[in-house]
Parts: sequence; structure tokens; C-alpha cells
Amino acid sequence: MNKKSNTAAVAAYITWIGFIIALVIRDKTDPFTTQHINQALIINILSVIGGALAILPFVGGIISGIVNFVVLICWAIGVFRAVTWSTEPLPVIGELRIIN
Repeated sequence: MNKKSNTAAVAAYITWIGFIIALVIRDKTDPFTTQHINQALIINILSVIGGALAILPFVGGIISGIVNFVVLICWAIGVFRAVTWSTEPLPVIGELRIIN
């Protein structure tokens, strides 16, 4: 792990643009960066789903609020763990893998 790994891991959590930048600059052999990019992708996808749920009448706003709250908590924990070089997976979504 090096400074570039840490930069990519943190950048992955900062919007979709940061995620794409992190995906491009990452070291594919570094499990630290891959883990954080993977978690950031899942958080971004959940954020989009939460926003889409808001258009549902009645319960959509409540469900969207819950999903977005979970996303916010996971995002904050993810950024903190990336900054502190932690490889501990996030609760609930940490074991999901989309990018290898």
C-alpha cells in the first residue's frame, strides 16, 4: 500500500466522478484499494436506488429516507476507514463484491 492507494480509496467515496477517477488510477493488485472502490460502488448504487424510491407515492419517501440514512452512515464509515488505512469491511455491505 502506498499514498496512491490511499488517495484512490478516499476518492472512490467522493461522488461518481471520484469513483471513476479511483477506478482508473488504482493498483489492481492492491486489495486495500479494491475493497474501498467496491464498497464505494455499492454505496453509490444504493444512493441511486434510494433516490429512485422517493418517487413512489406514500411509502416511497419513508423508504428512501431510510435507505439514504444507511448510505450516509456507510459513506462516513467508509471514508474514515479509507483515511485511516483500515481494511475492516463496512457493516451490511462490506462483504458484497462487484469489482474483483
